[in-house]
Amino acid sequence: MLLAAGLAWPVTAIADASTYLQAVEDTIAIVSSAQPGDVAAAQKALVVLEAGTGQTQPEIIADLQLRPPDFKDAGARLNRLRDSLAAPAGTADPAQAQQQLHQVLTMQRYNPLHQPPGPLDRLGQWIGDRIREFLNFLFGGTGNKGPAIPFVYFYILGAIAVVGAAVIIFRSARGRLAEAASAGPSFGPRAPADFFAEADRLAAAGDRVGAIRALCAGVAGTIAGEHTWTGSPLTVREIFQRAGDSARLRPLLLPFEAAVYGGRDVDAETYARAELAAAPFRKPLQEAAA
Repeated sequence: MLLAAGLAWPVTAIADASTYLQAVEDTIAIVSSAQPGDVAAAQKALVVLEAGTGQTQPEIIADLQLRPPDFKDAGARLNRLRDSLAAPAGTADPAQAQQQLHQVLTMQRYNPLHQPPGPLDRLGQWIGDRIREFLNFLFGGTGNKGPAIPFVYFYILGAIAVVGAAVIIFRSARGRLAEAASAGPSFGPRAPADFFAEADRLAAAGDRVGAIRALCAGVAGTIAGEHTWTGSPLTVREIFQRAGDSARLRPLLLPFEAAVYGGRDVDAETYARAELAAAPFRKPLQEAAA
């Protein structure tokens, strides 16, 4: 049995070497005929190479996995590999050469060759496969058909999507931010009577947008307390809903939202209606002061 195994080993080694060389030859044929940026051809060459050589050629595999693939470097490495396989170097002491090879392969720098791909590597490979399948679906199958889309375009689309999401989020929060900004230094935590006095002064000066803000601040303070305007996370609409009859505040609320959120002006007639809606909330303060 030992004699039979010894005789069979060279045949197996020769078969493995032949398979290895054939895989290199087939990969060279695919790479040399591929068009620049042909992702489908790179994937086909990668499958053929790994089927015959496994993970023993990480540099060539990395060239084929690039987007776009680096066919020039992969082709040069493959040709050098084929030449070395066609004329293998001999050694007078095969056992010592094998021992030295084993020592080299056990070095720390070659540890990734002996380890399975990590979770991030598998995730990246899975995403790449799904993208290739999607492109093949869009452009008509595998092979050299259809245009090759550089990955930089996907990064651009991703950046556009992130910017679009940021714009949507900012616009959705713009109302409350504008409200807070408008109620900054001019409208601190003061008594509602101060806000109403400020509204009268601004209206007399022709600043009806500022005046309607001050009216809302005074009404909000009357409903929920002096610190409501600057300290509450609620919007003006939510504060007004705490009033007994919030519908009567619509002539004040709607122009305020149109001016602050929509950037519209407030005419004299609209401000008069808003002032009339706010009057019941400033009257108790006037009576208390009297």
